Amino acid sequence: LVSAMSTYEFQCVNNHFQVTSDANKSFIENGFIIVRTLLNNEELVKLRHNLEDDGDIIKHSYTRGDGHGRESRMCLWNHPGDDITGMIGRCEKVATTTEELLGGEVYHYHTKLIMKEAHTGGSFVWHQDYGYWYQNGCLFPDMATVFIAIDKADIENGCLKVLKGSHKAGRIEHKRVGGQTGADMERVEYLMKVLPLVEVELEAGDALFFHCNLLHRSDQNNSDRRRWAFLLSYNMASNNPVIEHHHPCYTPLTKVPNSAIIECQTTSLAGKDFMDHTKDKTTQSDSKKS
Repeated sequence: LVSAMSTYEFQCVNNHFQVTSDANKSFIENGFIIVRTLLNNEELVKLRHNLEDDGDIIKHSYTRGDGHGRESRMCLWNHPGDDITGMIGRCEKVATTTEELLGGEVYHYHTKLIMKEAHTGGSFVWHQDYGYWYQNGCLFPDMATVFIAIDKADIENGCLKVLKGSHKAGRIEHKRVGGQTGADMERVEYLMKVLPLVEVELEAGDALFFHCNLLHRSDQNNSDRRRWAFLLSYNMASNNPVIEHHHPCYTPLTKVPNSAIIECQTTSLAGKDFMDHTKDKTTQSDSKKS
């Protein structure tokens, strides 16, 4: 059901993705896999309609400066809910795939919508997600994120860049870097000398599943095209945070079949718990309400 296109590229076929031994090996060795067409065109159209035309989620957005005169908009919520964004976060090809890559039950840690608009979208410095989540009382790096491209992401509009295999370096100290909180650049520069840089160019609907210790960054959007992305983050049930903080402790995830994305009729945002970005001290930067 899955045909490999490179050591880290795989294909979602007939709206189904199966984690093969090759996919699992790639995640362990490289710290990520790319799954092409994780969302099909019908699902993408429905998701875009929900985000753009309904606009209720975007009402909760705020801007985050990059320290270099540019900014990106984002919004973040803690529980998946029952709308289409929740169905994506709870479906088998997203949640079950993450469980199989991490090796056990996961729960939804948070979802984030990142909007890099044409000519204005800001950059994000080198960082590890666990560089922040460690501060939240998550004792082990048993966490991962699924980055789904809502729009085509390429070098021109600020796609993700990752250091392949950098998750094996463990957690790197994070500090203030150019108006953001990022990884210690001295250590990152050492790693860049020995690890390959991968520019993660994605078509709309493609997804990057990546380990929480994988170093990643993105450049400013200098193109005429926007770059929106939908990021779903998960924590293993066995890694329940020991500190109460602004993201959820273990909350059982009610999974749904992949068909639930298209079948979803609910637009209510009840229970999503949109986050007040001022409460997040781990990723401090220049932020303001949109």
